[in-house]
Amino acid sequence: MSALRPGLYGIADAGFGDPVVLGRLLLSAGAVAVQLRCKGWAQDDVAAALRALQGPCREAGVPLIVNDYAALADLCDGVHLGQGDGAFPPSARVRGRSTHSLEDLAAAEAEGVDYVGFGPVYGTTTKPDARSRRGVEALADVCAAARVPVVAIGGITLNRREEVFAAGARCVAVIGGVFGARDPWAAARGFGR
Repeated sequence: MSALRPGLYGIADAGFGDPVVLGRLLLSAGAVAVQLRCKGWAQDDVAAALRALQGPCREAGVPLIVNDYAALADLCDGVHLGQGDGAFPPSARVRGRSTHSLEDLAAAEAEGVDYVGFGPVYGTTTKPDARSRRGVEALADVCAAARVPVVAIGGITLNRREEVFAAGARCVAVIGGVFGARDPWAAARGFGR
C-alpha cells in the first residue's frame, strides 16, 4: 500500500469509547490511516460506524480500514486480519495482516498483502491475549526483509517512537498510548512524523 504515509496508523478501538468519535479525533490529529476496531460488536453496528467515518476519511485522504469484519470490505478502503483469521475477500482494496515473525511476514507477502502489522514490539495491556513482546531488534529484522510497509504495534510510547521508526517501521499503531493519555489529541499528534 504505497499510499500508507509514514506516521500514526490510528486505531479507533471501541474499548476506549465511541469509535466514530475516536476516529474523528485521530483524523484531526493527523493520522495517516484509521482502523476501526470493534471487537465483539454486531456486524450491523460496525457497518454503521464505518459509514459514519467514510466521509471524514475521504475528505482527509486517509484510508479507512476495518479490523476483522471482512464481510464489510465494501464499506471501507481495506481489511486488517490477524493470524488465522482466514482469507481476504476479493473486494478488499487494501489488505493488512498481523505478523509476529519473519515466517509470518513471508506468508503474508505470499498472499499479496499491502502492509503488515508487526508486534507486539513491547509488552501491551490493550490486547489481553497478545503474544510475548518481540523487541526492536526483531522489528528491525522484519523491516529489513519486508517488501511491503511495516506498521509496528504493541506498547509503543512517545519516548519509544523514534527507536521504532529508526528500526524501519513505516507507521506506528498505538491505542493505549493515545486513548489512555490525559490529552489523547496531543498524544496522537506526538506519534506523527
